[in-house]
Amino acid sequence: MEEFVGNIWHRFISRQSATAFPAAAVTLEPLLPQLAPFFRALGGPAGLQLEGAEPRPFRAPRRLMQKLAGSHTRFAVCWQDSRSLRLPPVIAQFDSPALNEALYFWLTALAAQQPRLEHWFEDNQRATATLLKKRPGLARSYDALLVATLQQRQQLMLDDAALDREQAIQQALTSPGSISTLPRAPGDPLPVPLWLYPAPLHAVSVAAEDQLDTPDGKGSAPAEQLQQPRKQARRIDDRKETDGLMIFQLEALFTRVEHVELDRVQEEDLDDESGPEDLDIITLSRQRRAGAGKLKFDLDLPAPQYDELPLGDGIRLPEWDYRRQQLRPDYCLLQPMLADDALPAALPDHLQSPARRLRNRFSSLKPQRSWLRRQPQGEEIELDSWLDHLTQPGRSSEPVACFRQRQPVERDLSCLLLADISMSTDAGINADQRVIDVIRDSLQLFAEALSASRDQFAIYGFSSIRNKQVRYHLLKNFNEPYADPVRGRIQALKPGFYTRIGAAIRQSTDILQRQRSQQKLLLIISDGKPNDIDHYEGRYGIEDTRQAIQQARKAGLQPFCVTIDEQAADYLPYLFGDRGYAVVSDLSRLPTLLPKLYLNLTHAH
Repeated sequence: MEEFVGNIWHRFISRQSATAFPAAAVTLEPLLPQLAPFFRALGGPAGLQLEGAEPRPFRAPRRLMQKLAGSHTRFAVCWQDSRSLRLPPVIAQFDSPALNEALYFWLTALAAQQPRLEHWFEDNQRATATLLKKRPGLARSYDALLVATLQQRQQLMLDDAALDREQAIQQALTSPGSISTLPRAPGDPLPVPLWLYPAPLHAVSVAAEDQLDTPDGKGSAPAEQLQQPRKQARRIDDRKETDGLMIFQLEALFTRVEHVELDRVQEEDLDDESGPEDLDIITLSRQRRAGAGKLKFDLDLPAPQYDELPLGDGIRLPEWDYRRQQLRPDYCLLQPMLADDALPAALPDHLQSPARRLRNRFSSLKPQRSWLRRQPQGEEIELDSWLDHLTQPGRSSEPVACFRQRQPVERDLSCLLLADISMSTDAGINADQRVIDVIRDSLQLFAEALSASRDQFAIYGFSSIRNKQVRYHLLKNFNEPYADPVRGRIQALKPGFYTRIGAAIRQSTDILQRQRSQQKLLLIISDGKPNDIDHYEGRYGIEDTRQAIQQARKAGLQPFCVTIDEQAADYLPYLFGDRGYAVVSDLSRLPTLLPKLYLNLTHAH
């Protein structure tokens, strides 16, 4: 009975304290394909991702019912840092879905105008005024949002200093730039839905006293970033100075929000369902020993006798650092690799039939010989020219040109196919196939088709382990004929490590640039965005890849990416342009789609 009455009371209080409009709610995820290009078109920082924002606490004024319900203490607001633009995952601020959707576009435009906040009150006014002046088309949407926002804020019951502060905010919203100083008042003002907020928590850096106790004394590797909404954090001193004395509040015995140890990576912890996604505040402890599991990344390389044959000492390549806006010379070591133990192999039986169809279709692209007429010498006499010369001997004073000569007309084209064989290709797509299996089939059918057309082509694969070893696998170079040794190397492909794609593109550009053909196509197959276990993650990897693609275009190459990543639309338009990539939704169709795509790209029909 007590629980039944409590549920009724909870529902009643929640309804009385609610200010949102769930029926008019608009979610962020369906709008991301529109907001991302809108953000960049308005001049937003290149490479930033658009993600949902985690609610943060505000000490804003509340009504009595809201205090009884314990609500309106946390709000999702818009903010950005060097990695991403965070927008509320759901907006139900107004009773109109159109207004809630318009609020998403307004916040996105405002973030593009003001990438960094130093003074919240002044910068938001300045950015609003500048945006309305530069983009007058947004004025109508802003006016509608302003009217709805002021109607809600004018219902607040405030006292003295808080009232003065609220009136200043409303005046700043109505006439941006008219108020220079925000009056002081206790607590926080009610969040302004039309404005940006500073980032709640910057990346946690380990101070001198926080260094992990590692055997080499150099601390731990850089922390990995999570894809979940960012949490708040706090430091505690965990030096075990109070061992033997246990002090706690009895009512907190059944709660685990106070402190959860997350640094243990032991087999006995695998069944523990506790995780950071369940906590509001993550506690970071000091004086912790690094887990032995960190060694896994360094010991993952195969022994030399089981590894492929390295060709030479490696190639030093630069890498683009967007934070410095410059190339870091000789930063990456690219190591060409050759599978010398791969045995020559014939085409697998299940590819025989599609390969036969592709060879028949591509054989029509073979260079066809044409006749050059009226030549002074050649393979055959041209009868029309010879008869003209006999019947009209004085018509021309030029030497007799009564022969014709066969002249080959070649397709002046070179293609380099670069395949991503990172560890993610080890994922299964059904009970019988993995991603790497489909990539192998795609490479073989692609090679069968191009060998029939006699177009010049080369095939390479790549993966990486930090910048110290970008593994560049030679499967077929331009001077090597396509035969069983090449088929054997392709069939011996195995999933590699990570995806430092910028270095692989630079090396491919250098190889393809040396070809003398007029049209040069760089075709890339990838199953995900750039990543590695160091800082090559997020915006850093995307910016380096984009810089490598721009260098390829300047060299006269035509880069094109084929991907199976469902989130590719979030970053590939920024890397390759709107027409520089294709997303394959059904991975099993990739082997047959790749040759067709090649025909479209080379305008061969």
